[in-house]
Amino acid sequence: MGAQHAPVTSINGAAAANVRRVWAQRVLVIGLWLAIFLLWRGYQSSNDLSTAEAGQRFINAIDAARWVIFAYIGVYLVRPLVLFPASVLTAMGGVLFGPWLGVAVVIVAANMSALVAYGVGRLLGNDPDAAAFDARGDDRSFVSRWSGRLREHSFETVFVMRLLFLPYDLVNYICGALRITWTSFLLATALGSLPGTVSFVLLGASLERVDQGINGINPWAVYAGVAIFIISLVISYLLRKRQP
Repeated sequence: MGAQHAPVTSINGAAAANVRRVWAQRVLVIGLWLAIFLLWRGYQSSNDLSTAEAGQRFINAIDAARWVIFAYIGVYLVRPLVLFPASVLTAMGGVLFGPWLGVAVVIVAANMSALVAYGVGRLLGNDPDAAAFDARGDDRSFVSRWSGRLREHSFETVFVMRLLFLPYDLVNYICGALRITWTSFLLATALGSLPGTVSFVLLGASLERVDQGINGINPWAVYAGVAIFIISLVISYLLRKRQP
């Protein structure tokens, strides 16, 4: 009898060890994330800096440096961990690099940043076979529909979410937590975020400083941004109608 129960005991022990390992990993990730976030908030508060002022201080520090592109990409990689607004940092790319180079640099930086947030979400999310995001017994619930759609139609759903300008980091973390295929996530993010990227880079390229408010904004950049925004909403509406 003891020999018959040995395999079951071994399996239960391995499962318990795996659960402990997963939770230790989550605690470590959350601890590091919280430390980085608090360090940034402490710096911002001690210097009494608004988001725009912090952005302008960064621009002043690196504007003339040869490694400005690498510094910008590095900051963009950290951005989702400190919850610095992606829109502001994207506009800063327009200030630093102008419209053409700015779009190219921001596309690289933003997609690498999205993968960072996706990775954090994956480390904090469910086990590969878990279905905690599914609403059991209620297939009609909003959470169930969207989590199922993200898993089954990853590219199309993420693409529409990007065109709708849903919270950038929230989408990244959710996609990681749901463990959707990273290639579908990255491709949909790159294509779906393009209208927003162009809009904010054009806006930034029309400014001399990101902390000057609406003063100095080129109205044509605003018109172009609004047009791109409207077009992206129309495309997302048409795509949603085609989805099952």
